[in-house]
Formats: sequence, structure tokens, C-alpha cells
Amino acid sequence: MDSTLTRIAAPFPLTHTLLFNHPHSSPSLICFFSRRTHSKRLFNSNCKLENSKRNAHDDNVVLDEKAYEAERLRLDAQARDSMAETSKREMETSSEDDPKAWKWVIRKRIWDLMEARNIAQNPRPVHHRIPNFVGASAAAKMLSGLEVFLDASCVKVNPDSPQKQVRFLTLSGGKKLLTPQPRLRTGFFSILESHMLSPSTINEACTSVGVAKNGRPIGLDEKIKVDLIVIGSVAVDPKTGARLGKGEGFAELEYGMLRYMGAIDDSTPVVTSVHDCQLVEDIPVEKLLIHDVPVDIICTPDQVIFTNTNIPKPQGIYWDKLSPEKLAQIRILRELKSRIERETGQKLPCGPSEKLPPTAQRRRK
Repeated sequence: MDSTLTRIAAPFPLTHTLLFNHPHSSPSLICFFSRRTHSKRLFNSNCKLENSKRNAHDDNVVLDEKAYEAERLRLDAQARDSMAETSKREMETSSEDDPKAWKWVIRKRIWDLMEARNIAQNPRPVHHRIPNFVGASAAAKMLSGLEVFLDASCVKVNPDSPQKQVRFLTLSGGKKLLTPQPRLRTGFFSILESHMLSPSTINEACTSVGVAKNGRPIGLDEKIKVDLIVIGSVAVDPKTGARLGKGEGFAELEYGMLRYMGAIDDSTPVVTSVHDCQLVEDIPVEKLLIHDVPVDIICTPDQVIFTNTNIPKPQGIYWDKLSPEKLAQIRILRELKSRIERETGQKLPCGPSEKLPPTAQRRRK
């Protein structure tokens, strides 16, 4: 998702890039996602987890939890290894003005610091992850006291370890939890609600396996309103709300697709929970990319920060920033792109080629 296009300081014009984010532009565009998606298939026929096709709501198929978790960990390790190679290459060969290079410098500094000070928690090392940190539960408690959380009926939370307690507090608080499939490789989003769970399974439902087992997969035709977005971060600037993730761009894609669905808009609060050591002041706003998602509120174990960010939020999917490799990685994006092209009769642009983690190079979808 990184590219050479930088974000302008004022709200950007929408005419220079093709955005198909309006949910009412064509009902068929919204409803392209086949009802077969709602059969709760978690893996396609090419996936190694042949016995893990549907979630627990399908009485005919039982999720192979051990196989699911083993495959998830394997793919995660491959992706992180590839990101490690990418970060090293970018920092060694790119100029300081390259949007990829300076981001990796900041990420590495934070990851190194957290490991050196033993602030990091499992899974470790935290490099090339949304880092889990000491005090993550305290930061989640801070978040749960926010008015925007208390008033929310549906909360979208990233699937990473440091936000596990946020997912738990969302479900235990009787709210609807919307969470993405890991790297969007097995589907799109899943919805969980407390009435779908027993008290003994709420904690399990906050894990990737638990989501696969208990969640209800949805498609882009789902009519849903998200009241709050909780997003993981590697580094965030408390003065501007500028944020860096781990470098894969999935948070931006998820945000763009929710905009397309009409589930969120500019007023939807974006919150992140981090350790205080992840607060930085050297993220240059002028170098941010048009799809980078800023945050409105930061929760740490010790404080709540309202950034009052004036960084424009992304307005949808920026097709001209999506590389062919990234598009090949995510089935739902390919289907959406094909559908829009058929309905509009226009060929959507494509971004420059890039080298992606192994999960993006296998043709599994």
C-alpha cells in the first residue's frame, strides 16, 4: 500500500483518483458478494485446512482448531520474515524521502526499544508485528471508559494480541464485535455478539481461532453501522494523530472497504491502544500517504490523549495504489474490482508492482 503519493495538508480533492466508496451508487455493486459467502466458508478448496471450511454455526463441519492455528502461525512467520527483508532493503537502498524508508526507521526504533526495555510481551519478538506490550489490559480499560466506547453498539477491533482485551470488553459489554480475518486471506470480516457465545467461550472468541469457530462471516452487502474503530499501531504521534502500522497496509484496506460499505464516515472515531513508549513526535504529516489512517484518540496504560487530528481520513479504496500482487492476495478486493468494472464499464487503475510476503504470492483464492 505504500506509494510515492504524499498526503496534502488540506482535505484532498476526490476528482484525481477513482473512488467507488458510495454505498448507494449501484445496489448491484453492494450486493455483488454472493450469498454463498454466508455459508461461512473459511477456506477455499486450495487451502491446506480442508476440514476448516466453515464456522461453528454450520452443524455439518467442525473447525480443525489445531490445524487452523498451525497454519495461521506458519503464514504469520513467513510474512514477518519477508517484512524483515523488505525493511532491511528499504533502509539500506532508499533515500530519506522515500515513504517506505522513513517509516521502517521509526518502526524498527520502536520495536528495538520495546524489546530492549522488556516492555514487549508475547508473541515475541515484537518486530514486524503490532507489538504486544506490558500494560495492554490497562490501556484497554482506559479505552473502555471512553464515552465513544460506552455509547457504541458496534465496535470494529483489529485482531492483534495487544487489543485482545478490547475485544473481550466489547463482547462482555454486550456490544457487537466486528473483526477482520487475519490479513483478509480467509475472507473479509466476522461479526460476534455475546448472545452467540456462552460465558465460558467469550475469552476464546477473542482469538483468531475463536473468531473462526464462533463468528459469522459477512460480505460487502451487509447492512451494518460501525460506531467505533479500534486500530493497532507501532507508533503514533499524540500531537497530530499520525499513525504507523506494521507495514502491510491491511488496516488501510479494511478502513477503505468499510467506507465503501457506508458503515463508517469521517465522523467515526478511530482509537488506538499503545504503550507510552510508542508515542513519537517525528512522523512527518506532509509525507503521509493518502490512504494512511490517522487516529482521534490514543489510550495508553496511563493516559488518554485526544489528538484533535486534522489529517484527512481516507475516503475509500484507492485502486491506483494497489499493486497487482496485493490485489492477487485478497479475493474480496479482486471480486469488488471486477464487479465495479463490469457495472461501470470502466477499467480501474492499478498501482505499481511490489514484492509482498509469501502469503500474497500463493494463488490460493
